[in-house]
Amino acid sequence: MAKKPQGGEEHQKKAFGWAARDTTGVLSPFNFSRRKTEENDITFKVLYCGICHSDLHMIKNEWGLSTYPLVPGHEIVGVVTEIGNQVKKFKVGDIVGVGYMIASCQSCHDCSNNLENYCPRMIPTCGATYHDGASTRGGFCDIMVADQNFVVHIPDNLPLDATAPLLCAGITVYSPLRYFGLDKPGTHVGIVGLGGLGHVAVKFAKAMGAKVTVISTSPNKKEEAIEHLGADAFLVSRDKDQIQAALGTMDGIIDTVSAVHPLLPLIGLLKSHGKLIMVGAPNKPLELPVFPLLLGRKIVAGSCIGGIKETQEMMDFAAKHKITSEIEVIPIDYVNTAMERLLKGDVRYRFVIDVGNTMGLNSED
Repeated sequence: MAKKPQGGEEHQKKAFGWAARDTTGVLSPFNFSRRKTEENDITFKVLYCGICHSDLHMIKNEWGLSTYPLVPGHEIVGVVTEIGNQVKKFKVGDIVGVGYMIASCQSCHDCSNNLENYCPRMIPTCGATYHDGASTRGGFCDIMVADQNFVVHIPDNLPLDATAPLLCAGITVYSPLRYFGLDKPGTHVGIVGLGGLGHVAVKFAKAMGAKVTVISTSPNKKEEAIEHLGADAFLVSRDKDQIQAALGTMDGIIDTVSAVHPLLPLIGLLKSHGKLIMVGAPNKPLELPVFPLLLGRKIVAGSCIGGIKETQEMMDFAAKHKITSEIEVIPIDYVNTAMERLLKGDVRYRFVIDVGNTMGLNSED
């Protein structure tokens, strides 16, 4: 007999996942419940869920936003098992994906312009409060219920496990490449960090026709960046001679690093009117030297995931160009070890949990 759901909500659908109970971030089996399938909802069985660096921040409450118990996961792929009577976009059996956000107001200026990700009332997929007052629970679980307007189709030719990380890592780098005009053939784009976001940024930028330089603190990633991922050049960010030789050569830089790091060398790599776009989320403020910005009319900007329309566009672009993530598939009971390894950067390049085949093996009686 299943235990009574925790977290203060009673819903109709029994669900099972893994949750963090406190700031230690240790995950363990957790019985809870999902709402019934409302008229605009789809219910789907979770097959795969990627592990994002922000999951690590959330389970430890490093951003001060988390509520417990917290079921993480927002790179979720699954198969539709039930649809509401007003659902027109999906049918039972469809392969679908849910990313970082699960809802927004759908009436503000941003929502009206397909920028739900910037809605002041955007609701994240995990660790937040939904419209009905219940806590949002992410994809480290067996089933999801989601509004059809926050779900995307997964194209048939994409492998589901290696596609899951595109729902966060993919759109997080695709959106700024498009918005800031770094998607033009011949544009010189720098990618800082060759991790979960950085490696797909290289793939997207190359598919768009850009010249790509990977910027990393790790010299041993050079062969991987150039030979395997197809980057055109590689810079060791701590090598002053290499940085000096590349000053003023890049149209834009996508900075994917979530650790505290210096921005001055990166700003120096930009051409006049160049753009440094931050997509990593360090948990401490970075120092921003203003003088180098003035001397080249340079921009430091931020970008956060993308709207649903753009996420679908990104997924279709990935299918056309056969872009997927480099992954290590794990069972759910390996998740705490995976989090420890992620903290050390010991993954190439994204952990993906095989939820469909391993979650049920750990359910509590």
